[in-house]
Amino acid sequence: MLNLNNKVSIITGASSGIGKATAILFSKLGSDLVILGRDEKALDETISKCNTKTKIIKIIGDVKRSEIQLKLVTECLTNFGKITTLVNNAAVFRLSSILNTKIEEYDEVMNTNLKSVLQLTQLCAPHLIKEKGTVINVSSIAGTKSFQNLLPYSMSKAALDQFTKCVALELADKGVRVNSVNPGTIETNIHRRAGYTEEQYKTFLERCKTTHALGRTGQPDEVANTIAFLASDLSSFTTGEIIHVDGGRHAMTPR
Repeated sequence: MLNLNNKVSIITGASSGIGKATAILFSKLGSDLVILGRDEKALDETISKCNTKTKIIKIIGDVKRSEIQLKLVTECLTNFGKITTLVNNAAVFRLSSILNTKIEEYDEVMNTNLKSVLQLTQLCAPHLIKEKGTVINVSSIAGTKSFQNLLPYSMSKAALDQFTKCVALELADKGVRVNSVNPGTIETNIHRRAGYTEEQYKTFLERCKTTHALGRTGQPDEVANTIAFLASDLSSFTTGEIIHVDGGRHAMTPR
């Protein structure tokens, strides 16, 4: 059976969406947690739904900040003595094209979705090597398929996929596995935060019934299940993999 007993996991972006669902599931499967989010109230809501037997350390802050990254690692080692699992989930989503992307916006997306992942993974790597641990990066279908008006976001996720495969090769002989999950449209608040009105979001979700082979959008729990599998010993021979959790969207071709 799938379990994460004796695991100690760092999860970024755990205050909502996929990160929240992953933290809750990991706790129920037996992993102790260090979770990061910018909204303390939302992070407390995540904790309230976790297994009460699980020990959880919460860190409030922005994953882009190097001092926050260091605090994540330090608090994990201080409280648990090890790091077995890193889930790089925190990300920002912006709607912009080559015609209107601002450099400041590009920097925000790349620094959050890519640079922070590299920095935090570097900090965790020596400790993951000791435990023969795992890294799971939350990427996107936008990393493997091209879409209009998602330029910086898609660039960041495509680079994240290449990061996953390169680091998987670099750490394989040290017993550390590195994989990505690439969700399709998952019902979270990420689109609302990018500027969708409720009416626009409702229209978007309805259209997604035709763009995903299974005829629907996904739920955060469905992505969390795959992340948990990759964090568990059941995936012991899986590394460098890019796993779409997208209802078949990546396989579709317009006709």
